[in-house]
Amino acid sequence: MIRVLIADDDTIVREGLKMIISSQDDMEVSGEAENGRAALERARKLRPDVALLDIRMPECDGITAAESMLAEGLCAPLLLTTFDEEDFILRALKSEICGYILKNSPAERIINAVRTVNAGGTVFQEDVLKFVRERLSPTNGGELFAGLSPRELDVVRLIAEGLSNQQIAERLFLSNGTVRNHISTILEKTGLEHRTQLAVMWLRK
Repeated sequence: MIRVLIADDDTIVREGLKMIISSQDDMEVSGEAENGRAALERARKLRPDVALLDIRMPECDGITAAESMLAEGLCAPLLLTTFDEEDFILRALKSEICGYILKNSPAERIINAVRTVNAGGTVFQEDVLKFVRERLSPTNGGELFAGLSPRELDVVRLIAEGLSNQQIAERLFLSNGTVRNHISTILEKTGLEHRTQLAVMWLRK
């Protein structure tokens, strides 16, 4: 059962997300919060698997709460965004947060996103991908990834597609341990810090 914490300062949005999550046989709502500070406190107490966090919340925004959750190993955060929040999105993309989805997404897309981040995958909804490609300038990604082996490039490409380590292992017929070792080597070679940076840099190359 995937336990989900929902944080949004809009009561109607929270109720809508609760209905979506509760409708699934493999999910349950473990708690709610009306701001980022309360979300972090409840994550510490309830230890959910996934936290659905609105980016713009009072007292503590969703990015700050998500970064603290990751630093403390509490859960996998999934950010709910809108595109009048460009500065927030740019800030979030520099962090280790690996899930971004629009607030007005269909229920099925939200459900799939929760499952993906719970499994360790990365969620860049199509519109977020478009934002990355159009609003962020291209980088020297060709040079950044030039020193990688063909197998390592395969791993980076699949990370950018949102696959978890387990899914990458299955796709490439490797063990989980081998995939983890590849990612560690890739991060060392590129000088990047985490898989979200790998995905963003790959998409910008």
